[in-house]
Amino acid sequence: MIQTIDLKDKKLAQELFELQKLAYLIEAKLIDFYEIPPLQETFLEFLTCEESFLGYFEEDELVGALSYTIEGKELTICRMVVHPNHFRKGIAQKLLEAVEKLHNEINVFTLSTGRDNFPAKELYLKNGYSLVGETEVAPSFFISNFEKRIIYFNGLTLG
Repeated sequence: MIQTIDLKDKKLAQELFELQKLAYLIEAKLIDFYEIPPLQETFLEFLTCEESFLGYFEEDELVGALSYTIEGKELTICRMVVHPNHFRKGIAQKLLEAVEKLHNEINVFTLSTGRDNFPAKELYLKNGYSLVGETEVAPSFFISNFEKRIIYFNGLTLG
């Protein structure tokens, strides 16, 4: 089940914070870069991040989450995390579909991931995102930037 997460619920916020650390530690090992911002932030910084969150729950357990911000007609996916025990179960796919469906008025979806995070890149490409560039964010460390443009015409989605 996917539902909105309110960070004012401190117990749930703490669960999400711990899930994020666990998931991003796996990514850090995968891409050999440990300065990923969510790994560095404090719980207070996390609570005040001003992002909206969707959580994926199996029974009552939070096993995945996605966060995003919206500016005008552009939605930026900021975080995508899945508990390592639940990798390869389609949870990230479902979260991606949910945010796009929830915000079907959005024209541009953007996101970034480590250049060497091949599972994430494969997910985004499979879902219609295009690689639009790479950015060196630390010496010899690059992120890949993706976007998906949606065109609406007479109530129909064209792209």
